[in-house]
This record gives sequence, C-alpha cells and structure tokens, in this order.
Amino acid sequence: MTVLAPTAQSMNAMSCHICGLLVSTDYITAHSAHCPRCDARLHSRKPNSLNRTLALLIAAAIFYVPANIYPVLTLVSFGKATTNTIMGGVIELAQGGQWTIAVIVFVASVLVPIFKIVALLFLVLSVRMKKTRALRQRSVLYRFTEFVGRWSMIDIFMISILIALVKLQSIATVTAGPGAIAFAAVVIITMFAAMAFDPRLIWDVSREEDDRN
Repeated sequence: MTVLAPTAQSMNAMSCHICGLLVSTDYITAHSAHCPRCDARLHSRKPNSLNRTLALLIAAAIFYVPANIYPVLTLVSFGKATTNTIMGGVIELAQGGQWTIAVIVFVASVLVPIFKIVALLFLVLSVRMKKTRALRQRSVLYRFTEFVGRWSMIDIFMISILIALVKLQSIATVTAGPGAIAFAAVVIITMFAAMAFDPRLIWDVSREEDDRN
C-alpha cells in the first residue's frame, strides 16, 4: 500500500514551478495568481498537461520516420558523394571494428528516442485511464525518461564535430542531411513533451480514489 504524504494541493496551496515557493490559495485570491517571489504564473497543475504531451509525442513520432529514412550527413571526397543514415552509420562503424561507438550511437540515436516516446505515451494513457497501480514505478520511469532523453543528441554532436574537423583539414566536404534535421526535431520535441507532462498527475489519481473511499 502506498502512503500518500500531504501535497500543496491538499493543503490549499500552490507550489511555484520556478522557485518552489509554497503560496496559499488565500494569498492568490486576495492578491495575484503570480508568485510573490519570482512573479511566475502559479498553477496547481501544468495547464493541459496531457493534451500538450500527447500532441508533442505525435509530432515526435512523425519526425522519427524521416529521421531514420533520410541521410543524416553527406560526405563529398574527391568528387564522390556518400550519404549515410543513422543505421547506415551504425553498420559502417560495426564493420570497421568500432563496436563500442556503434553500440553507443545505436542506443542513443535509435533506441532512446523510441523508448522516450513509448514511455511518455504509456504515462499519459495510464493517467487518462486513472490507473492506480505501480505509482512509484511510474514516477521512476518518468524521471529516467527525462534523464536519458538528452543523450539522444550524441549523434548530432558527432556530426557537428565531424563537419568541423573535415573543414579544418580541407580534405572533403561534409554537410548535414535532412535526416539530421528530423532527428534533432525528434529529440527537441520529446524533451518538450517530458517538460509538458506533469508527474503529479500520476499521484492525483490515487488521491482521488482515496477521497471517494
């Protein structure tokens, strides 16, 4: 059985999402709906959290397809152009014996984005369906998803470094492809999706059930 501690909402207060100040609803009613310390807008929960998160996840899923189909970079050397997709780059790294880098790129650029989309979609649906089981596990899943999401940019960082090195040595021309733009969009959109989701909603469902009982 999960023991629910008092929350700001249960104590008729709101916690500022910027500075963390706890503001009573009496103060908000009498003065302003802005934090008296940092002047940020106060919300009991993030407005339209589930709808905004779901919309961003749909957009990320759409961009995920071209991110893996289109080339992420084009290399022109001695008049010969070579393009590489994310998976193509992973395969070339593996064939060249760079297994460690190949695994890192595969995990960060292929598995992590799809994991983040699926995990956040699961959290949104579990809240919408008012699931009251595994609350702590779902909170841990959210924190883990938010943490690993930033590492998806490793592929874009590698492309940027490669372009800089090649330009310095003047041995070839490397340009980012449409796949890189789509992939960057996936990473950025999923980061915004994680920020839009309010993990407190996970626990609100259980508290609503306790209130009914």
